Amino acid sequence: MFSGSGPVAQKTPPSLWKLGRLNHVAIAVPDLEKATALYRDVLGAHVSEVTPLPEHGVYTVFVELGNTKLELLHPLGEKSPIAGFLQKNKSGGMHHICLEVDSIAEAIGELKEKKIRLLTEEPRIGAHGKPVVFLHPKDCDGVLVELEQS
Repeated sequence: MFSGSGPVAQKTPPSLWKLGRLNHVAIAVPDLEKATALYRDVLGAHVSEVTPLPEHGVYTVFVELGNTKLELLHPLGEKSPIAGFLQKNKSGGMHHICLEVDSIAEAIGELKEKKIRLLTEEPRIGAHGKPVVFLHPKDCDGVLVELEQS
């Protein structure tokens, strides 16, 4: 229960970085052409071309929604993390959410201090050409969270 008796005191010092907007929700799909057609032809959304990202082991298609995007993910190679996800989830499903941060370096430093595990030690360049890092889902209430430099 929440009390309406007054403001909650801030117990931690302010961060050196700020969390921004939701950049995208990523969906792993077993059939990229079929999923792209659903959003483009059935729902009428603007979709990007298929882009291979070998360094991440995926093909991506972005679905523009005005206030955010959906990222359709399909495996690129047998060692793709999406291939493993699809082995467990045959019909696909939500893979991760991506949130923007104004300083990925500051965010990483503070999150490590707070014992939030990262899936890689250093940021990598993501689908938008910006540095990204993934936070371990076990430290984020079961959700794989991607942080992207805004």
